[in-house]
Amino acid sequence: MEPGLSIYDNLGGADAIRRLVEAFYPKVQNNPVIGHLFPEDIEPVLEKQYMFLTQFFGGPSLYSDAHGHPMMRARHLPFPITPERAEAWLGCMSAALEEIGISEELRDFVLQRLSGPAFHFVNTP
Repeated sequence: MEPGLSIYDNLGGADAIRRLVEAFYPKVQNNPVIGHLFPEDIEPVLEKQYMFLTQFFGGPSLYSDAHGHPMMRARHLPFPITPERAEAWLGCMSAALEEIGISEELRDFVLQRLSGPAFHFVNTP
């Protein structure tokens, strides 16, 4: 990881975030723990995730520009998110990061950064 650069830039910018999201969602949809929580037509979710991760990792504020403040916890409240589901989501993200060739050091950093929100969304024991 190059100090002084955002996570977005360290990952490789827009193209890398797009590849990450495209690698991630098939894993989510096929995951036995969380797959059923996602719609069959994943395109709208994929696009929002691309915009959110771009912004979350320090790139352009695509999500806020299009949808307002992310309010991610509120947006996830309708879905039963357990600690096991948060772990499954992070596992899918880890596999997607590895698939697109992100170094172990950067992958660990990204997963640490995503762990806070993932477990903050837990709303069901």
